[in-house]
Amino acid sequence: MSQTTLASLTGVRKRYGKVTALDGFDLAVNRGELLAVLGPNGAGKSTAIGLLLGLQTPDQGTVELFGVPPQEIDARRRIGVMMQEVALPAVMRPRELLEQAASYYPAPYDVDAVIQRLSLQSLAKRPYGKLSGGQKRQVQFALSICGRPALLFLDEPTVGLDVQAREALWKVIRELLHEGCSIVLTTHYLEEAEALADRVVVMARGRLITSGSVEEIRANVTRKQVSFMSRLAPDAVRAWPEVMQLEMERDRMQLTTRNAEALLVRLFREDPALQDIEVKRAGLAEAFTELTNETQQKALS
Repeated sequence: MSQTTLASLTGVRKRYGKVTALDGFDLAVNRGELLAVLGPNGAGKSTAIGLLLGLQTPDQGTVELFGVPPQEIDARRRIGVMMQEVALPAVMRPRELLEQAASYYPAPYDVDAVIQRLSLQSLAKRPYGKLSGGQKRQVQFALSICGRPALLFLDEPTVGLDVQAREALWKVIRELLHEGCSIVLTTHYLEEAEALADRVVVMARGRLITSGSVEEIRANVTRKQVSFMSRLAPDAVRAWPEVMQLEMERDRMQLTTRNAEALLVRLFREDPALQDIEVKRAGLAEAFTELTNETQQKALS
């Protein structure tokens, strides 16, 4: 493993009975990056993360964490983990949970500093079982970072958080990256990956579809978005063959298309008074949909 690669899966295959979860899958997590791993349900994301964490072993292929098997304790002491499903003692208080978790690591953050950083002062002495779902996620995030990890695994970290709490967590994630922590993020909030990721991996049916920066992923797809002001009837425009999707944003019409040039020609022909036109590449969400749909169609053909 190179000095810039902290964790890797190489030629990994993993089956559960007749179901193939990973099929010759490769993945590398590089130093200093936030890597977003995206894929539809059943793509193999959880299996890939479970292998990197040493919770499972592959049927075939190699798994390394800091250059050694992920089951080795020295490697495990350098990671932090926030899983989607977490069970913690309901009677313990967040401060107690943090003190316990920090004691497992050789050079943890100061517990009070973590509480202050995540604005958990009002929650620190309340029983964990009395917290709301969003508050529990905030405590779970604190537990994942308290050991000062070199590599942090975040599985759907902002599920259950309101907008303000989500933005506060994003701020801390960016700070951790600036401080040298590397992060693996799995999320169904594609705007989260778009806002945070240095690199994106898209997988489906246990295989790698594509990887690259957000801009590179977006550039791989043919869809574009055309938005404008018009007196045209939305239902009529929605029926045009050039239009894949139509959404209204207040008084603006937003169209998704694979043929922006032909669409613009028709728009101007139908409404010469068209105003405030904007054309841009589809976002990561549209790119993800197109890439994964193509994979599913190939598998069925």
